[in-house]
Amino acid sequence: MNLVYADEHGNLFDHPDWIALGRSGDMIVELMEDELIPLPDGATLVGLPYTRPIGLHAASGEMRPMPGDVQAVGALLPQGFTRLSIPSYMKTDKNQKLPLFGYSAVVWKEDGFYVAAQQCDDPERWNPLNCDRQELSLGVERLLAKYPENRLYQHLSNCALGYECLTASNTFLQRWEGAVPVSFSCNAGCYGCISEQPDDSGFPAPQTRMNFKPTVNELVDIMLEHLRTPESIISFGQGCEGEPSTQAKIIVEAMREVRSRTSLGHININTNAGLTDHIRAIVDAGLSLMRVSTISALDEHYNAYYKPRGYTLANVEKSLRYAADKGVYTSINYLIFPGVTDREEEIDAMLGFIKRTGLRLIQMRNLNIDPESYLDLIPKAQGEIYGMKQMLEIYAQEVPDVVIGSYTHVPPASLLY
Repeated sequence: MNLVYADEHGNLFDHPDWIALGRSGDMIVELMEDELIPLPDGATLVGLPYTRPIGLHAASGEMRPMPGDVQAVGALLPQGFTRLSIPSYMKTDKNQKLPLFGYSAVVWKEDGFYVAAQQCDDPERWNPLNCDRQELSLGVERLLAKYPENRLYQHLSNCALGYECLTASNTFLQRWEGAVPVSFSCNAGCYGCISEQPDDSGFPAPQTRMNFKPTVNELVDIMLEHLRTPESIISFGQGCEGEPSTQAKIIVEAMREVRSRTSLGHININTNAGLTDHIRAIVDAGLSLMRVSTISALDEHYNAYYKPRGYTLANVEKSLRYAADKGVYTSINYLIFPGVTDREEEIDAMLGFIKRTGLRLIQMRNLNIDPESYLDLIPKAQGEIYGMKQMLEIYAQEVPDVVIGSYTHVPPASLLY
């Protein structure tokens, strides 16, 4: 397992004299053969700025930084793959923060690049290579012409063509899960928010947040265009917006109007679920799918990352329980990080949370964050660290009826209502 590194020009190399290592939290760890899979289609290899790779020097047996003007390399995985280790590196400038991506350890073996990851879902629908850019451009042109006054379509056209957001792209390709962003405000101050960061955060937000309040009619246009088949999904709560349930009034009005005109497809909300009364109203208006973002079932950890405003983790649990009791297919968008999510206390707390809320699906999502900043923010480990691969096995054993996946699915008809 040769160490992979980048030179100052971004060219990638492997070195036969250095054995690749990984990281679990702040610990350098050996990578096991059964943790490695070939680099998936749609993955991206990137250099980590202001870093040097740490490897095992084969001749001396020493674990140390690689000399020279070199950078560590990480893989950005497509949907469907759960990382088991982050890259092994040291920062050359501790004041610099890595861009907000989810870096996975990558190595070179005799036949190509491998990553420390496990496939948890079918990656086909969320493979960036399956988004035809020419077809997308035609779809954008057609819907902008059909709805020239709809600001949401204009906003989503930049998300699709500029940011290459696959959910926004699906909206114009009229397939699978599409986007209907609704909120410019939020009731949380997530440390790793990808659409809004304080000026002094040190994190450059990789995209801009929507800056207007859409009308009910603008929502209805997009929802009716997308909900054309029983399998289609339209989703509130995108990376380009705040918390959708802060706009519950227009969501409820739009849902009622849409459901008076079609019963096709599924309406989903991606939410922090902290505003329980608002979530109840949205559920009662005909919601069928709900995905709740969380990073922990421990209050101290959850609060450190989300910085909730006016709600608690108990509110999140109440919202999930209400939705499940009303027949909504519920899931969590579980932001995971090697060396943290696989801690004994985290697993115990999350298993209890899953059982109390009646969850149907855990979407394992690689947390996009600067590792040092995240580890400085959250509580220190209290118990054993099991490793991500064993953590996944524990969930499969302890909650066998809960699906382990990576993204929102249309559930079997037998599980709805």
